[in-house]
Amino acid sequence: MNTQIIMDYLTALSQNNNREWYHANKDSYQKANAAFEEFLQALIQEIGAFDSSILFNNPKDLTFKLVRDTRFSHDKSPYNPAFRAHISSKGKLPVPVGYYLQIKPGGQSFLGGGLFADMFKEATAMVRDSIVQNGGEWERILLEPEFEKYFTVQGTALKKVPAGYDKDHPQAEYLKYKSWYLEYPLGDEEITDAERLLTKAAGLFRVMKPFNDYLNRALTGFQMPAR
Repeated sequence: MNTQIIMDYLTALSQNNNREWYHANKDSYQKANAAFEEFLQALIQEIGAFDSSILFNNPKDLTFKLVRDTRFSHDKSPYNPAFRAHISSKGKLPVPVGYYLQIKPGGQSFLGGGLFADMFKEATAMVRDSIVQNGGEWERILLEPEFEKYFTVQGTALKKVPAGYDKDHPQAEYLKYKSWYLEYPLGDEEITDAERLLTKAAGLFRVMKPFNDYLNRALTGFQMPAR
């Protein structure tokens, strides 16, 4: 595995973020993308040792395009210089939740998990209801020493507990959230050491798994909105 080639390509793209350079360097992209998919295949096998539900995935089906939607953005750069993937039992769909990896130079790489998609109101309600009903389990997961060592729950949140929920509930702070996710930052030097990155990612995803499992139980029956 060669993750240095990934960083080299993305660094060059960030410095030449235009269509002319991108198309003139398609060969470099293909080599970097192949290296990313090779790493993902190895990562799938490592995660599969503790979560067999993701083993069927094909790396190329888990990745996201570099092309940006600039229609509503002040930044008109056509590409996001990042290789990203989401690994779950249903591929890269945001639900069920799974394991997220972003490789982006400049200290913007990270490992992630949980529910990032706060636009799904039904999913938000399902998780809130689960926290109300199973708050003790939620708290035990978040207070696990190894979990606390690496992760803090993040997410878009309201200022107040939403209507219909008890503002004095023991987990009231988490009832304000519309999404619940985890991020662990990675330095550029960690990305370029492929074996080190593989070991670290698999280890942290193992720690993350009970959090993901809780959310996926809460989201049982959720249907992705039709496009």
